[in-house]
Amino acid sequence: MSSILTNHSAMTALSTLRSINSDLSDTQGRISTGLNISSGKDNAAYFSISKTMAGDSGMFKAIDENLTLQKNAVSTARLGAETLVDLAQDFVERVAFAQGGTQEVRNDVQAELDELAARMATTIAQSTFNGADYVNANSTVTVVTGISRSSSGSISTTTMSFMQQDLGAIQSALDAVSIASAGTATQQASALQAAEYQLSAAVASATALGIAEKSIETQKDFLGELTDRLDSGIGSMVDANMEDEAARLQALQVQQQLATQSLSIANSAPQNILSLFR
Repeated sequence: MSSILTNHSAMTALSTLRSINSDLSDTQGRISTGLNISSGKDNAAYFSISKTMAGDSGMFKAIDENLTLQKNAVSTARLGAETLVDLAQDFVERVAFAQGGTQEVRNDVQAELDELAARMATTIAQSTFNGADYVNANSTVTVVTGISRSSSGSISTTTMSFMQQDLGAIQSALDAVSIASAGTATQQASALQAAEYQLSAAVASATALGIAEKSIETQKDFLGELTDRLDSGIGSMVDANMEDEAARLQALQVQQQLATQSLSIANSAPQNILSLFR
């Protein structure tokens, strides 16, 4: 039945065109943003999970930046400790050279030892990074290494600890070693033993700082890989497949043209009724 009051064909064509235009708008939005899920209305579960994972990734990246500062501070301290080891080795060698020597030799060696001790003090004073001094105390340093999220959603931090090294105490102990006044073979041997002991302490300090630096490096490598995995997982959930969207866009554009033509044809149907009255 044809009617000039109700055009069912036009209504059907218009409904189809509206649906196509809506799909086309959604597709264009995904192409422009690159996101398949950009809000909770697209997929509530994926949106919630992706935002939580994105928050975790951001925190891991911030912690990694702080670990970079800590690594640089420990690396600087380790360099100072290793330099102190070299200077302490020279110190021990000069003390050994003075064993059994004349007073004149001991006086000359003492002048060298004083110079080595001064260089140690300078090295220690310069072995700090951005205000972080890990070479003049024996306290524990605790560093945040990451976060841990429980199944219930609660969050806590993970940490690692290492000891500061009192290189200043080693330098002071070596500075107190006196060869010039060590007149007897018992006194000279005692000076050598004291210097050798402090050399061992310097080696232990350099080793401890090296272990701490390696631990921080390992954690940084892990955080880098972890954030990559998190970002990849987020992308797999919310990123749009641009190949699919491009194909869908072309198909919808064709459908839009056909629906427009169909609507035009449907709108012209009432005009045909006029021919019945001619």
